[in-house]
Amino acid sequence: MINVLATDAGGTSTRAVILDQTGQCLGYGFAGGGNPVSSGPERAAASILAAAEAATDSAGRQPADVEQILIAMAGMSVSGATDWVTGLLAARGFPVTVTVASDLLAIFSSGTWQQNGYAVVAGTGSAGIRVRKGRVERTADGLGWLLGDVGSGYWIGHRVVNAAIASLDGRGENTALAPLLVAALGIEHSEVPGPDGRPASLRDVIEALYSLRPVELSRFAPLAFEATTDAVARAILDDAVLELARLFSAIRSPDLAGPLVLGGSILTAQPLIRDGVTHALSAQGFTPEVRRVPDGVVGAAVLALREAGVSVTAEVFERIGTTLARLR
Repeated sequence: MINVLATDAGGTSTRAVILDQTGQCLGYGFAGGGNPVSSGPERAAASILAAAEAATDSAGRQPADVEQILIAMAGMSVSGATDWVTGLLAARGFPVTVTVASDLLAIFSSGTWQQNGYAVVAGTGSAGIRVRKGRVERTADGLGWLLGDVGSGYWIGHRVVNAAIASLDGRGENTALAPLLVAALGIEHSEVPGPDGRPASLRDVIEALYSLRPVELSRFAPLAFEATTDAVARAILDDAVLELARLFSAIRSPDLAGPLVLGGSILTAQPLIRDGVTHALSAQGFTPEVRRVPDGVVGAAVLALREAGVSVTAEVFERIGTTLARLR
């Protein structure tokens, strides 16, 4: 009986599952961020190893029992070398051959056993893919906070911060986002001007924001959802819907039908955005079956089995999801 280890290595967490060729999940493990780009190779490798060992331990297996390993991670890492992780895994008895797959393909494969369709993810960042015959045929966005990630948590959070600062600075519309931002930063509101002529609380807000990494602005995206009756906040969210619909338009092909798999907290946990996007697609004449997934670990398992030569049918796919749910 073949045992494969599938790992979904994200920027903030890593999930691993060991399963057999029938799709029966035998063990599950969880650890910290496993992406070498965002976490650094050493820390990422340690997280992947920790999740892998937790999965094998819970399955009652030894590392040597694993015959194949697949790691799904962000696209920037897919084409790179894997020696940053294979050496550590091999030292603990795991196979030295590791296959790396796209995290977006894992998200898609978490939502369907079919091999044609689409996936759009909007969490901290955003991206979309078109999948044909089990391969990524087209990718849009996923370009990071500087160049893209439209409609993402970062994108929304950045606009929340800009609108709030403009309001506090007197350059923009009054918006409920301003006091929400001040409170979120734990700053006491004050209109008393400082030596530079700015209110003290505005100076404190500016200093606090500049102490953050740009991508950390995503933490302020929830403020827009707290203030949906505010015109400025609602405009930000409406623009996010528009941008995500455009993102899908960039990957859509008229000759390819299939499900649309949605991932990432902005699309899976925020009905206003999700419903807005599906309505926009419907207006374009596209009404796919929409499926939501919490992460890519089921898809990583699907891809690992296929890499091992196993045909993943609807029955196998269902078994992966059902048995994994019991282990989580």
